[in-house]
Amino acid sequence: MSRADIKVGFACNNRCVFCAQGHKRRDIGFIDAAELAGRMRKAFAPGRGLVLTGGEPTIRRDLVKLVALARAIGYAPIQVQTNGRMLAYAPLVDRLMRAGVTEFSPALHGSTAAVHDALTAAPGAFDQTVAGIENVARAGGLLLTNTVVVRDNLSCLEDTIRLLGSLGVRQAQLALVHPVGTAGELYDDIVPPIDEAAEAMARAIRAGRELSMRVVTEAVPPCLLPGLEDAVVEERIPDTTVVDLDGELFGFSTWRTDEGKAKGPRCGECTRDQSCEGPWREYPERFGWDAYRPMA
Repeated sequence: MSRADIKVGFACNNRCVFCAQGHKRRDIGFIDAAELAGRMRKAFAPGRGLVLTGGEPTIRRDLVKLVALARAIGYAPIQVQTNGRMLAYAPLVDRLMRAGVTEFSPALHGSTAAVHDALTAAPGAFDQTVAGIENVARAGGLLLTNTVVVRDNLSCLEDTIRLLGSLGVRQAQLALVHPVGTAGELYDDIVPPIDEAAEAMARAIRAGRELSMRVVTEAVPPCLLPGLEDAVVEERIPDTTVVDLDGELFGFSTWRTDEGKAKGPRCGECTRDQSCEGPWREYPERFGWDAYRPMA
């Protein structure tokens, strides 16, 4: 399966300290609806899914119309990638599902308001996102949550997964922060050593499995998750075409393996070398390759 990731603009009601988009929200808030319609038609291919992302898609007043258009074009499945806050309004969840949304991907970055609200720089965001997740679960929508793994939430990843499980989430992703945008600017404060992050993620994966949840990881090579290599999601990510600010189609899957990530001097010795993408290249550039051990 393939999918198109279409940016609807960079306006957002959070100010996440790790945002990969950096300061783009200052440059452009919303892309015109007619322009987005053209981009959706341009990116379509039979059997292709769609992810509406940003910025924050749910603060667009015309999002329901955009979803309905995507369904009419033929996209399936249709996912809304969101911080989850506007999903606290149950009527919006209902309207989005009736328009054609088949998957919701809200983001919860901590098990408490203290952690989540600090990382999102948005007081009250935690309560709204939790309520939004509950609303989607109550409506029978498919939830694929995302938690960005940074220094300040390593100690509560297990509790975050347990909280998500209690809210009805059955599939959760732990995505190691990509050190670009705001995270790149605040590298020392935001980005954890990858081996420390992997240990915390492993504990969270096991906690999820105790609850019969499917917990996957992104951007952590399998050599750092011994015994949990099946949690690595990269091999199962659909071939992805991104439509960004300029409206051009961008092969993100190819970029991710050819430029975004890196392989180390001993990766060729590893039995998973062909399927592993390696870490985001910013990690070994800062911390070196000592943490990565070839798998026999």
